Amino acid sequence: MQVHKIVAFSWLLTTSLFAQRIEPDRVKTVSGDLTIQPILHSTVVFTWNNKVVYHDPYGGSNAFAGLPAPDLILITDIHSDHYNLETLNTLDLTRATLIVPPAVAEKLPEPLLAKAVVITNGQHTTHAGISVKAIPMYNLPETPDSRHPKGRGNGYVIRFADKQVYLSGDTEDIPEMRALMNIDIAFVCMNQPFTMDIKQAASAVLEFKPGIVYPFHYRGQSGLTDVEGFKKLVMDANPAIEVRLRNWYPIN
Repeated sequence: MQVHKIVAFSWLLTTSLFAQRIEPDRVKTVSGDLTIQPILHSTVVFTWNNKVVYHDPYGGSNAFAGLPAPDLILITDIHSDHYNLETLNTLDLTRATLIVPPAVAEKLPEPLLAKAVVITNGQHTTHAGISVKAIPMYNLPETPDSRHPKGRGNGYVIRFADKQVYLSGDTEDIPEMRALMNIDIAFVCMNQPFTMDIKQAASAVLEFKPGIVYPFHYRGQSGLTDVEGFKKLVMDANPAIEVRLRNWYPIN
C-alpha cells in the first residue's frame, strides 16, 4: 500500500507541474515555426525544424515532462541554476550534444564531457543546422571577487534560419550586449545583486533593439524583479520592441 501511495504522489506532482507550464510561443522563420517554451528561471526549450534545444536545464525531470528529448543543450555558467548535474542526469541525452564554456567542461563527468563541444567568448559552432555563437557575460565593475568574471561563462546567440536569438547568461549591462545587432528575440536577465536591475536592462535593450524581448532569470535575493516596470521602461521609450512577460516561476 505504501508503494502505491508513493507512486500516486509522484504522478500527482508531475501532473501538477506539467499543468502549470505556460503555453509555448511560436515565431515564424523561413524554415518553419520556432517554438519557445519557457520552463523555469533561465531554462527555456526551443523546437525548430524537428530539432530541440535546451538552455540551462534546471528544475528536475518534472520540469520537462511531456517535452521531446534535446538535440542540443546550451549551458552558460558553473552555478547550479545553470549547470545542474542533478537535472542533466534525469534527461534523455541519447542524441544530445552539450555546448559549454571551459569552466563548465571542467566539471562535467566523463560521459557528459564526451558529448560536449567547448567554446569560449567569441567562438561559434554549428550543430544540427543550428549556429551558436558564445557572447561575453560578466559583472561590472570587473573585480577579482566578481560573481561572474569575464570569460568564465557564455551568453549565446543562436541562429534558427533567418532568426537570431540572444540569451544573456548572468550578465550586467556590458558593452558587448549593447553592441549586438540584428537580434530578433532576446532573453535578458535582471535580478539583484547578481546581474542587472530593470533600469540597466531596459537601457541596454533600448540600445541593441531586439524585435522581441523576454525578461527571464528575474528571481533575486529579495524575490521576483519588477518585470512590469521593465516592460514600461522599454515600451514607453520604444513601442516597436515587444516585451513578452511570461511566468518563469510556476512553482513558487
